[in-house]
Amino acid sequence: MSTNLDQDPSPPPPPVVPAPSWISKAKVRLDYTVQILGLQGKGLALLAALVLMTWISSGWYTVQPDQQGVVLRFGQWVDTSGYGLHYHLPWPIESVLLPKVTQINQIQLGNQYDGAPSETGDPTVKQMLTGDENIVEADCVVFWRIKDAGHFLFNINNPQRSLQIAAESALSEVISRTPIQAAMSNDRQQIADQTRWLLQQRLDQEQAGIWVTQVQLQRVDPPDAVIDAFNDVQRARADQERARNDAQAYSNAILPRAQGDATRIVQEADAYKTQVVNLAQGEAERFAAIDKSYAQARDVTAWRMYFESMDAVLKKASKVVISSSDKGQPGIVPYLQLQDKPAASGKKGQP
Repeated sequence: MSTNLDQDPSPPPPPVVPAPSWISKAKVRLDYTVQILGLQGKGLALLAALVLMTWISSGWYTVQPDQQGVVLRFGQWVDTSGYGLHYHLPWPIESVLLPKVTQINQIQLGNQYDGAPSETGDPTVKQMLTGDENIVEADCVVFWRIKDAGHFLFNINNPQRSLQIAAESALSEVISRTPIQAAMSNDRQQIADQTRWLLQQRLDQEQAGIWVTQVQLQRVDPPDAVIDAFNDVQRARADQERARNDAQAYSNAILPRAQGDATRIVQEADAYKTQVVNLAQGEAERFAAIDKSYAQARDVTAWRMYFESMDAVLKKASKVVISSSDKGQPGIVPYLQLQDKPAASGKKGQP
């Protein structure tokens, strides 16, 4: 009588699962091809060596002048190669990416310069505060290219979106240090240059592998809700500036003339003073000379002064009255009728 101990304790073997039909067909075709080509034995080894050489040679790759080669080993970035012929381990061990690094790309900030709607639909997103606490809306275009392909592909997530956020932050910071009048007129290029420098500095700190070639500031305007009031203020400031310029022009015209008149008056006064002082000194010297002569010859000097005074007085007199002398001489000196003489002589000469 058999017991349970006499039974085999091992479990029954699993049932044999037949191979899929496509595997069987592929195996049959492979065997048939090997038989036809006579690759049994050494021929099969030769075929395997040929396949191996082809697989190994598949690692050669060429990097064009406008590209960089990014070598990946099992999906991880391990090397960056430049222009020329290079080699990497064949797939699936290593693979290579060839992004173009000289192509100039651009990204638009604001999205309303050409009438296109903003991505967010909120107009306050593009509003920025200026240095004098005014609100403006600014649009610009950022031109960029890849500087380091490895950093560009693996150091930042969504490079274009990251670049857009960094550019908006840099532009907002630069405008926050600039007055609204400067931002809307003569400092536009300076704002663009400072934005590019600040943006490039932040991208380098994050090792983004992006080179910003240019920033073009396209529009800096007040918000649409207050643009009419802002224009009124601008016109008032323009009127104020024009009035200030007119006043300055009048001042520039009147002040030199007044200064010239003042200088002329001072010069005339100096000339008059010099003249009067010289005349006074001359009179004083003449009086001193006369006094010296009078001290030496009183009678002669007195008569000479008398005659000089009478000569000066009589030169100005139109009538002269001469009194009669004590010797019975007539009071009027007889004179010839010189005025009538030419007329009388003319009458005598007539026939």
